[in-house]
Amino acid sequence: VQSVKENKEENYTMNNVLLQMSQPEYHNHFVNYLRDKGDNRSALAMGYHSSIGAYDVSPVAGNMLMKAIAKESDMYSLTTNIHAYSSSRIFAKDCDDLALFVEEGGVIPVYDGLDDFHVNTVDSHKLAVFVKLDADFVHDAAFSIEDYLTNRLGKNFGRAEDKAIISGNGEKEPIGILHDTKGAKVGKTTSELTYDDVVDLFFSVKPEYRKHGTWIMNDETALALRKLKDADGNYIWNHNNDTILGKPVQISEFMPSVGAGAKPIAFGDFSYYWFIRRSPIAIRTLTEKFAYHNQIGYLCFEFLDGKLIRPEAVKVLQIGV
Repeated sequence: VQSVKENKEENYTMNNVLLQMSQPEYHNHFVNYLRDKGDNRSALAMGYHSSIGAYDVSPVAGNMLMKAIAKESDMYSLTTNIHAYSSSRIFAKDCDDLALFVEEGGVIPVYDGLDDFHVNTVDSHKLAVFVKLDADFVHDAAFSIEDYLTNRLGKNFGRAEDKAIISGNGEKEPIGILHDTKGAKVGKTTSELTYDDVVDLFFSVKPEYRKHGTWIMNDETALALRKLKDADGNYIWNHNNDTILGKPVQISEFMPSVGAGAKPIAFGDFSYYWFIRRSPIAIRTLTEKFAYHNQIGYLCFEFLDGKLIRPEAVKVLQIGV
């Protein structure tokens, strides 16, 4: 009970802080901080992280960054993105949903599912990005530092997040879908890539997950599948709409190529991969360190975690050793 009460109090405090940070004054002081214009630290104190010496971006800037990350990321729109701004340890709980017709006055079997929760511990991993800018640009009022930093950070964060979602090992980073024990299940093992192997992988995924399924692979694997035919000469790849067996294909450079022990193809419903952001993006300016080169550095942080909370929702094809 005490932990629940503490969590509620922490959430209440955080919501109040976010409300204050959403005011135009905070955003204006934050932009001035980025431009190294005056001393804005006291006005930004509510968003200060002493452990990293950085300030939370304003909600306006945060929304811009999320849009930039979504634009750069191949996985953002496929996964479930959650904001859980809490320093406490939290759990991602998932269970099988229940939808039944019940006769009038009949018993609704809600208690049957009380113990079928799948519990995943959500950690907080630090992702750091560093960029530099010439001070002349930073101090030029005509230069849109918000747009420039947003695009630069969006590209860096987006690529780093995609790599973690696919191949993260869980050590100081999220657990990726290709993780051997906590990632997607192997739906098909083969010595070489054939038409039948791809079909087998497709049907290894339950119909409820195939409905919104997506294929993920890199360019090299996609090129091989584009040329793959069945015994009658029919291509498995629909060249008119870039689908395989009616499902869209997402290309990611972070998927491995075909090789011994590799998992070059993943298929399923990636919305069951939860990407959880534990705090707003925070930025620390570094002015003195690069003053000799007339530059200003920006050290940016995200605290996040990611897990495939329902492993059977995605299956991978693995090449035998």
